[in-house]
Amino acid sequence: MKLNQYLTTSNLNKFKSKFIFEKINTSICYSLFLMIPLILFACKEKQEKVVLEDSRPNIVFVITDDQGYGDLGHTGNTIIKTPTIDKFAGEAVSLTNYHVGTTCAPTRAGLLTGRNCNRNGVWHTIMGASMLNREETTIANVLQDNGYKTGMFGKWHLGDNSPFRPHQRGFDETFYHGGGGVGQTPDYWNNDYFDDTYFRNGVPEKKEGYCTDVWFNEALSFIEAKKDEPFFCYLSLNAPHGPYNLPKEYYDLYKDETRIQETQKRFYGMITNIDDNFSKLLNKLETLGIAENTIVVFTTDNGTARGYKVNDKTNEVFGYNAGMRGTKGSHYDGGHRVPFIIRWPDGGLTGGKSLDGLLAHVDMLPTLTKFTGQTHNITKTMDGTDVSDYLLGKGEAPKRFLVTDTQRVPWPIKGRNSCVMEDNWRLNKGKELYNVAEDPGQTINLADKHPEKVAEMNAFYESWWEDVIKETKFSVIELGVEDVDVITCHDARTIDYYPPWNQQMIRVGKPMEPAPFTVNFVKAGKYRFHLRRWPSESGLALGAELKDGKPETLYEAPIADGKSMKFAKAYLKIAGSNVETAVDNNAEAAILEMEVAQGETELLAYFDMEDGTPCNAFYVDVEKVN
Repeated sequence: MKLNQYLTTSNLNKFKSKFIFEKINTSICYSLFLMIPLILFACKEKQEKVVLEDSRPNIVFVITDDQGYGDLGHTGNTIIKTPTIDKFAGEAVSLTNYHVGTTCAPTRAGLLTGRNCNRNGVWHTIMGASMLNREETTIANVLQDNGYKTGMFGKWHLGDNSPFRPHQRGFDETFYHGGGGVGQTPDYWNNDYFDDTYFRNGVPEKKEGYCTDVWFNEALSFIEAKKDEPFFCYLSLNAPHGPYNLPKEYYDLYKDETRIQETQKRFYGMITNIDDNFSKLLNKLETLGIAENTIVVFTTDNGTARGYKVNDKTNEVFGYNAGMRGTKGSHYDGGHRVPFIIRWPDGGLTGGKSLDGLLAHVDMLPTLTKFTGQTHNITKTMDGTDVSDYLLGKGEAPKRFLVTDTQRVPWPIKGRNSCVMEDNWRLNKGKELYNVAEDPGQTINLADKHPEKVAEMNAFYESWWEDVIKETKFSVIELGVEDVDVITCHDARTIDYYPPWNQQMIRVGKPMEPAPFTVNFVKAGKYRFHLRRWPSESGLALGAELKDGKPETLYEAPIADGKSMKFAKAYLKIAGSNVETAVDNNAEAAILEMEVAQGETELLAYFDMEDGTPCNAFYVDVEKVN
């Protein structure tokens, strides 16, 4: 038995009585008795030191999709119901000048790597520019290499093919949907938020329940299983991204609200559902006894998509945007300033404090690495920096410039929708200068009054861009990895048009202009290519028509019928080799074979419709024959 366990109050009394009874020298007894608290204190100090040295905090990182700074009660929204997150903010540390990308995939890429999205291959959400370059190191890689158990649940959106999938990027356990949202083209066919099929480490698995509930339940199971060892749980939600589907009871919370429009009622309801699930998460941490040494983060990936709307004709305002200009996709603050709340009781991140220093998503990898005591050998240029001392009140916020932008083009363009930030200064598109401390709505352009500030911020952007564009490159899909690799038109490299990036667009049946995929055949040999209009899991013939559409309800978006398309020929072009075949519209796919050399190349797979219109294959299954 350890000394401090033995020397309880009752044992001390017995110890003292025995000495008195045996008439031991009272001065010796008294001296020993006085020493006992010192001995206890010394033992206690030694134990606490050991605990601190051996303890690595768990991390639960919750990030929602399309929820803005103003879509929470504690930031000033008097309509929305988010009591758990609001209470959590009162127990934690909030960052009020925290910035991300203006859309989802670019934010997630920057968050996980500490590097701006234009450096790492994710400057868009589609068109082959939403796949995280294979050379990038993620937070999960760093923590996994240092003994953390890592799990990812929900929205990945950094690549649906090898080598980009989450279980190939540092996560031990994953359960996620395809593409950038439930029901997008790479997702399992006919997913609609309810009772869907998702991917467990790449393998389809049917799951009952509403998607947000499913992600949280999976995360809670992971946390409970890993509670005795340090873990990193990346809970990346697709809600409240559209389509705006939710359980009826959450719509009913807002059905009579006149200060928001119908779509906003669904949007707000999805957020309240997140809040209820967040409550379950916090309670689970308490029940397991690990809340004190768990870093919990709640944040979002870009400005609001539906939480704020102004009627162009009447100027009537619906919803709330915290006085900011712009929403999702905007280079003004409303597009990229988002909530960030972090709690870690054992680390001192408590008390409901607010910090207004300029921080960003790219700071998370170096900061969380520091909090967990991990080492990270930085070999690439980092846009983020370690801000742990600032969060803990031990230092100032870093003095620096930060850049965010909205590209959404085939290749990044210098100056496009750019925002350079320094403290409360914002330089938008190189010409508009605002001080958001005095003018949060960014209505007063101060460029003419402060030409020196404009010049200074533009000079930084010039040097920054020169460094960034040297690293910019497309990601390359690997083929020949699985028995069957599936590529979708979501990732085709279109130039001046968007591919059909969601299943509703697939159903509409509008011909897609052919566009190539950049691929790498990992092995030479004969391959079989299945060119499809519908995905293989649908079991549908090429020329099939669907009559399973659903009308819009108060709490679910509509589903379109599937239009029939009739094809005459199918074509495959790879590295200068061409094959073609006639199409049987009653078959599920047009099948072509080709001998392929090992290495990187372009793949083009398309049809001629019966009227002669060319149309890209919406899905291509690639099978290694030998």
